[in-house]
Amino acid sequence: MKQLYMILVLVVVMAFVAPFQAFAQMSQQIDAPTIKSDSVILLDANTGSILYQKNSDTKLYPASLTKIATAVYAIETGNLDDIVTVTENAYETGGTRVYLEEGEKVTLKHLIQGLLINSGNDAGVAIAEHLDGSVEKFAKSLNSYLQTKVGVKQTHFTNPHGLFDENHYTTAYDLALITKYALENPLFREIFGTKELAWNGESWDTTLYSHHLMLRGEIPYEGITGGKTGFVQESRFTLSTTAEKGEMSLIAIVLKADRNEIAYEDTIELLDYGFENFEIKEVAADKSFIGDKKESYHLNKPLKFKQMKNEKVQLAMNDQGVLQVLGDDGRLLATKQMKMDIPKEALNTRAEINPANINPKVPVPAILMVLFFGVSLVYLRKTIKNIKKST
Repeated sequence: MKQLYMILVLVVVMAFVAPFQAFAQMSQQIDAPTIKSDSVILLDANTGSILYQKNSDTKLYPASLTKIATAVYAIETGNLDDIVTVTENAYETGGTRVYLEEGEKVTLKHLIQGLLINSGNDAGVAIAEHLDGSVEKFAKSLNSYLQTKVGVKQTHFTNPHGLFDENHYTTAYDLALITKYALENPLFREIFGTKELAWNGESWDTTLYSHHLMLRGEIPYEGITGGKTGFVQESRFTLSTTAEKGEMSLIAIVLKADRNEIAYEDTIELLDYGFENFEIKEVAADKSFIGDKKESYHLNKPLKFKQMKNEKVQLAMNDQGVLQVLGDDGRLLATKQMKMDIPKEALNTRAEINPANINPKVPVPAILMVLFFGVSLVYLRKTIKNIKKST
């Protein structure tokens, strides 16, 4: 009889455990993008969540993606209506240019447009010298600005344009943070997404076209909102791309692609991965949370977070009123300090959420499995007693 009892228990356990294990595994199985470039990252522009990364903390040469940092720094610290006089040093700058003439007078805003849209290295030097007196002083100010405003950790720039210098480096992650920060500025966002612009220079009247093929539409992709290309021999091909679909806004950074085609292929892989597998959800601001000491908390505004599609999330709150949104595998999706608002004597009718009862490391399927297991044992014991009585 004891052996029969053990066999029945094992059968019931296997019957309940198997489907829940399969559910837990399936909910986390997402085919990762196929990436050929040395370093990439896909960042959610709204929450800053990393959706995918490969070697994103590796220090590499960014080439002209440097100009993203130069542009937002110039917009935020300079006077856009200032008239900049082009120096001989700016005029003689090599690489991609907007063909400024020595002594030419251009507004700071127009130089920023030439810098981002046509990747003008000469415009970058003109901006640096105007803002800080020299390229060297500019680099020092820019690095300090990026550390203070953006929070970069592994970035050191020596110039405004990205021409090769062995001490001029960053990471895919830092570049994603810089791009995210820059996108919060309306003028930067406008210029970053400009496909073409009339340019009336002293020696060059033309139309500037963005070098980013997805932004221009030569490589079709729905929802592209901005982009910047880069290339020097030491960095190979680099690419920064932003895209939106519905509420989702993504930033894709690709560094050190061997060919231009690979940089775009990897970018498409990253964006497809983000849009196909993730979705935006939110915790409503009017939702109340009750702590173990009967304090009531709420959010000042809805808390948006990104989760895998159809994922079951959990809400956990600590005794300081910090709300955590947790994925079904316990990973942290979002966190926010809430505001205490209602006296505890007014809480009689409120439903309580006790953070002590929420274990962020235990998925919901596992809890259900334990409950089913317990019920099954009780049922089996009663059945066995009835069998003994009948015999």
